[in-house]
Amino acid sequence: MSPTPSPRPADADASKAPGRSALVRVIWVLWIVGYLIGTTTHVADLVAGGPQTYEAFPTALRVFWMSLTILDPLIVVLLLFRHRAGIVLGIIVILIDIAVNWTVYATIGGNPLFGVINQTLFAILIVATAQLLWRWFTAARRQRPAAT
Repeated sequence: MSPTPSPRPADADASKAPGRSALVRVIWVLWIVGYLIGTTTHVADLVAGGPQTYEAFPTALRVFWMSLTILDPLIVVLLLFRHRAGIVLGIIVILIDIAVNWTVYATIGGNPLFGVINQTLFAILIVATAQLLWRWFTAARRQRPAAT
């Protein structure tokens, strides 16, 4: 009779090399912090400007930017609980956000270059690390005991 293998830690698939698990955790934290910064920015805009926030912009842009007040914290919650939907939603939101913000910067104006560059760098981080985070979340999901 062969011995039963011991359960692997949740990070096992993500830790093919020493220190890999720590790197994945840092990436996870960076995603969360990035979306918390987005949340804070949009909430601060709404608190400061109220319903007239972004009033110099077309209605569709205003609605989109205000929706980030809900979407960004939703992404954070999904990421905190390691739901892969947070990865998917995070990618979709940041890619749409930078497309919108670069378009506004190039055509209408009003978005600071510093902001769109920072968002673009964050988007690069998100896209470049999504697969690694996906594997880590998947490994964590496999380790959860089944509900009975």
